[in-house]
Amino acid sequence: MKRIPAIHLLALLFALAAPANAAYGAKHAALDVHNMLTAADEAKFATVDVQKILNLSYAGKEARAKLESDVLKADIEKNSREKELNKLKVELEKQSAQLSETERSAKRKAYEQRLREYQQFLAQTSEDLRVENDELTKSVVANIVKVAQDYGRKKGLTCIFFKNESMLYLDDRVDITGAILQALNAMDTTGL
Repeated sequence: MKRIPAIHLLALLFALAAPANAAYGAKHAALDVHNMLTAADEAKFATVDVQKILNLSYAGKEARAKLESDVLKADIEKNSREKELNKLKVELEKQSAQLSETERSAKRKAYEQRLREYQQFLAQTSEDLRVENDELTKSVVANIVKVAQDYGRKKGLTCIFFKNESMLYLDDRVDITGAILQALNAMDTTGL
């Protein structure tokens, strides 16, 4: 956990104190700034790499395995439907010269209907897998948030941020990903 130097927050605090100047006068505003600086000097911040926890936690691995299983099932169904479509197409091409116009039209319509069903299947399956992925991820992230909040309260942290690529600099001492991962995995093994 890292203490934020009071000097870095000074500009922010003066901006926050500006309304206090107008409402309470300079004397009260100066006192508010002093109180804010004292609180800021004691503030402790931390970060958590949620993506890393999603990849390494028991819950994340379980969610990924479930999704991969569903993707495999969908792929098997897709291949079966493709095989059926190809068979219908080959039959239509082979028998096309031997069939009457009415029979050829009926087979073509049957093939086109199966093709539309296949395309609808692909679109629906893709959407279903996307929704499932979102729900599984949301569930694991909700547990990560709960564990992080509990950890933050117990350790007296002021704020915990999601670690991401937009952070220009991050001291490794404020990264609590390992502790959160350990607590989340412990939670999963105890069945909470």
